[in-house]
Amino acid sequence: MQEILLPIYPWLKAGHLIFVIFWMAGLFMLPRFFVYHQEDGAPGSEMDALWTSREQKLLKIILLPSIIVVWVLGLALMSAVQAHTQGWFHAKFLLVIILSGYHGWLAAYAKKLARGERPMQGKALRLANEVPGILAAIIVILVVVKPF
Repeated sequence: MQEILLPIYPWLKAGHLIFVIFWMAGLFMLPRFFVYHQEDGAPGSEMDALWTSREQKLLKIILLPSIIVVWVLGLALMSAVQAHTQGWFHAKFLLVIILSGYHGWLAAYAKKLARGERPMQGKALRLANEVPGILAAIIVILVVVKPF
């Protein structure tokens, strides 16, 4: 497998980074949409339906394809350079799993909003919006610096 992946490694890496950017953009946008949805869209209103539509489009058109491509290319990159044998990769992998779980939590929260539920306050959603940025910063440091 390595002999197939190594020659195309730069292309795998470029694709991985492009889709990480798309994924992160969506992860930054969706909690913001939730804040606006809760503030502007009373359950059952026209604005509620509009925000629900926006959230579903972001999830289905940007976030879902991006997370799939990120995982597929990331696993290919890991295989190409045997990254799974290095300590920094284990930490990165754990953080990517957490970020993927966060993505799942966002998708579940979007469904709650679509049903008219408002389980969190806007302030808590604004704080939740910081999660992907913090995790992305740590992941970049792990990948670039490879501290262990």
